[in-house]
Amino acid sequence: MNSKIEEYFNKPRKWQNEERKLREIALTCGLDEEYKWMHPCYTLNGANIVLIHGFKEYCALLFMKGALLKDEQGILIRQTENVQAARQIRFTSLEEIIRQGNAIKTYIMEAIEIEKSGAKVEMSKSTNLEYPEEFQSALDSNPDLAKAFEALTQGRKRGYNLYFTSAKQSATRTARVEKCIPKILAGKGLDD
Repeated sequence: MNSKIEEYFNKPRKWQNEERKLREIALTCGLDEEYKWMHPCYTLNGANIVLIHGFKEYCALLFMKGALLKDEQGILIRQTENVQAARQIRFTSLEEIIRQGNAIKTYIMEAIEIEKSGAKVEMSKSTNLEYPEEFQSALDSNPDLAKAFEALTQGRKRGYNLYFTSAKQSATRTARVEKCIPKILAGKGLDD
């Protein structure tokens, strides 16, 4: 047993009972339980299959290759337009999870079969990101930063760009850029 996982499930919080039930279902599917990204993650031979996480309005199962699932129940949700592979099933009550238990298990088993097959989500290779003026200025004035940023994966570039562009005020964008420069120079993504 991983002490971090036990601590996660024993810590009182809004979705504690719902997440425990999701854990129970996931563990019946023959997956390994790990602690990744500060959440319980269920893996097959080291490959991430599904993650349990809670939000303010709901708790969810996040399927890493959810875009490949058939979604016959029509319950998968793409969190934002920028998410390419992952899909969620969201829950707002323990009763809902109990009622959908068989469907949840079916989705997990399908995700396992997708992983075993070696199928991959075809990711968009779009490189046409428009950077805010504050970041573009930093790239133009610092060749080391520009080189380090160019070396990042497309997903990490998109993550930074979304973070910078989501600020409404120039001063906030500038502060965010300054804060992130050391991480970019170190070759790290926003959440690394």
